Amino acid sequence: MKLLIDYQYFGTVNYYKMLFNFKYIEFEEYERYQKGSFRNRTIIPGANGLIPLSVPLQNGRDQRALFKDIKIAYKENWVLQHTRALDACYMRAPFYEFYRDALFAILGNQEDFLMELDKKLIQWVLKMMKANFDLSFTNSYQKEPASDTKDGRNQLLPNQVISEKDQVVYGQVFDDRIGFQPNMSILDLLFCNGPASAGLLIDSNSRF
Repeated sequence: MKLLIDYQYFGTVNYYKMLFNFKYIEFEEYERYQKGSFRNRTIIPGANGLIPLSVPLQNGRDQRALFKDIKIAYKENWVLQHTRALDACYMRAPFYEFYRDALFAILGNQEDFLMELDKKLIQWVLKMMKANFDLSFTNSYQKEPASDTKDGRNQLLPNQVISEKDQVVYGQVFDDRIGFQPNMSILDLLFCNGPASAGLLIDSNSRF
């Protein structure tokens, strides 16, 4: 089976858990942009609760252009806001300094298009986790994928409740203050567990 899936900005832990269920992964590049998704946002746990991070878009969130044509707005210095938030939340995380500079370099490149930024970040995360997937990309939009393809598009959305059995549980920086927070940005798992992150995702898939 092949997985057909949408892009996410620093996708959630359960997004990557889904990826690790498959060898062949195809990314949707010809859908129309949908607001209210993780395509331009992510969530990290902070000392006082959850912190949403979003990428501002030219022409706003309500546009119906193809996702591949959505441009990022840099009028506000959102890159600085995101990097400062990561510094504040993860300086105590054991693997943060190992990944920080390379990650900030990608954000600092100021990609024009949201899809290209998401793609580069996903590829970077997979490289850091030494994931050996066969990646491909759609060349047209198909409402119904082929019979040998699982449609994972729009299956993981903000405010979605993740059942306890589907959660990937690990130690977080502020879990002593705010408790464990499931399905955070993959960065949370990576900064806290480093090279062991992929193993946690694989184990969580085989456990249920």
